[in-house]
Amino acid sequence: MNQEDLNRLIDEVVKRVENQNGVEVEASGRHIHLDRATIDALFGQGYELKVAKYLSQPGQFASKERVTLIGPKGVLHNVIVLGPERNQAQAEISATDALAIGVKVPVRESGDIAGTPGILVMNGSKSVQLSEGLIVAKRHIHMTVEDAVKANLQQGEIVQVKINAGRPLIFDDVVIRVSSKFATVMHIDYDEANACGWSKGTRAQIIKKSKSL
Repeated sequence: MNQEDLNRLIDEVVKRVENQNGVEVEASGRHIHLDRATIDALFGQGYELKVAKYLSQPGQFASKERVTLIGPKGVLHNVIVLGPERNQAQAEISATDALAIGVKVPVRESGDIAGTPGILVMNGSKSVQLSEGLIVAKRHIHMTVEDAVKANLQQGEIVQVKINAGRPLIFDDVVIRVSSKFATVMHIDYDEANACGWSKGTRAQIIKKSKSL
């Protein structure tokens, strides 16, 4: 075996080990979470969201329902409603989406919506003006308690993540979210997915940040 073949074999082994030890990466498209009052207003009193597909996080699902988000300069059609219902309505879009509809949207963790922009949500002739809740989701990793212990990571810790995809890169400022209700998966949006050449099955390695960073 010559040196070139040996180097190629080593690279393949390293990639295989990285994939085995890494975390799965999912790309999340624009979507909205609705509270009971907003569901009632858009779909009718007592309406229950219909499950189209269950997601990787236990109990979470993409519903059959779709809505339209209307900003001052543009419209986002066919936005997926995720279930189950939440205590607060929250729409998650990409930075590219935000530019298209003409709204300056902050990067926030899910649930941190105080002071964020509102958005007009429509279903046919019915509409609701949300006073806040429009965010670009901060890239994050959901982790089980067991996986967080194994990786020596804590709730709220900020890490770097190396994405092993078509255009490998390292994402900074990735927040760890730990719960017994989670499955261990990293979530990025489609702007980030396009930047790293993401495809289904992409995995990543977590890089703990040193105290000097």
